[in-house]
Amino acid sequence: MPVLVMKFGGTSVATLDRIKRAAKRVALEVAKGYDVIVIVSAMSGKTNELVGWVNETSPLYDAREYDAVVSSGENVTAGLMALTLQEMDIPARSWQGWQVPLITSSAHAAARIEDIPNDNINAKFAEGMRVAVVAGFQGISKEGRITTLGRGGSDTTAVAFAAAFDAERCDIYTDVDGVYTTDPRITDKARKLDKISFEEMLELASLGAKVLQTRSVELAMRYHVKLRVLSSFEEPSDNAGTLVCDEEEIMESNVVSGIAYSRDEAKMTLVSVEDRPGIAAAIFAPLSEAGVNVDMIIQNIGEDGLTDMTFSCPTDQVLRAQKALDAAKDSGALVFQELIADTNVAKVSAVGIGMRSQSGVAAKMFQTLSDEGINIKVIATSEIKISVLIDRKYMELAVQALHDAFELEKAS
Repeated sequence: MPVLVMKFGGTSVATLDRIKRAAKRVALEVAKGYDVIVIVSAMSGKTNELVGWVNETSPLYDAREYDAVVSSGENVTAGLMALTLQEMDIPARSWQGWQVPLITSSAHAAARIEDIPNDNINAKFAEGMRVAVVAGFQGISKEGRITTLGRGGSDTTAVAFAAAFDAERCDIYTDVDGVYTTDPRITDKARKLDKISFEEMLELASLGAKVLQTRSVELAMRYHVKLRVLSSFEEPSDNAGTLVCDEEEIMESNVVSGIAYSRDEAKMTLVSVEDRPGIAAAIFAPLSEAGVNVDMIIQNIGEDGLTDMTFSCPTDQVLRAQKALDAAKDSGALVFQELIADTNVAKVSAVGIGMRSQSGVAAKMFQTLSDEGINIKVIATSEIKISVLIDRKYMELAVQALHDAFELEKAS
């Protein structure tokens, strides 16, 4: 039988009633003739509770035991979902990561999936099991220890299973009914997209849209797994949600598909750095070693052998960046006059595959911001993206203005 993967996030399985509601959706797909692999997250709030218990017990915890504790939330949900399906007379069985087995690297709390042999689950399907309920977010290392994939890991688990089992589709059930042109909480003109390309979704996810986890989109794009994002709280429909697919499957799209934003950004500037070959490496190598996620980078024109270097990073990594750069300065590997951190900025981005073939997007974006009196601090571009750093107080105004300027409330 064809295989369908269905993933339910924490809000979709937050209570026993919601688990029953999700199980009814699974039953509908079983009735259509699918063998179903259900990937479940922990019940809403449970992972945070487990992490809190670990931190309270051992602030300098052993990462292997952290994974053993934190992965238990998904195990509970998987068992409850399997029991619920059994009560509906659907042959179902729960699977923990090690039982599949979902084999990962040994990087505890941030493991990467290496292999998903499908022999065990396929054998059970052949024996009459119709639903395999798999605990998301977890696997097992070659050393035989339980591992977790990091926050949002259940999305990645779902896509990986869809690729491993050659599933017809991977449905991601969340508390939103699809991917929108921007955050509907900021503008009521935001429109749900019927389809979006992998590349656009990847950019939107990495730029602040929290509908899908970035790693899951990367995996889907690599293995051409069709993703559908839909709400577990709306009535089932064949046309529900947003399909994330190859660009070739989208007949025509707007030049810009969406406006993304991230309010937790910081702009950091190194003043009077030596303007010499290798200076960029001297700055960004220590930042990389410290685990600082650098995004936008700009270097001013050098004068008198000195230059300024500006970059952006998440606000919660500012202290880590300062420590790494100060250490490089103290060691003599890097010379600069001052390090200035501006934590009152936000990143706003326009994303669309149509930018490849249409000119004038940047000009319209910059003119729109200028008309609203919004100053641009840093600009970064790619083939299908234009991002700017602006004062955080103007973020919502910028999103609304750009959404209007590119007429995203209109379908292509």
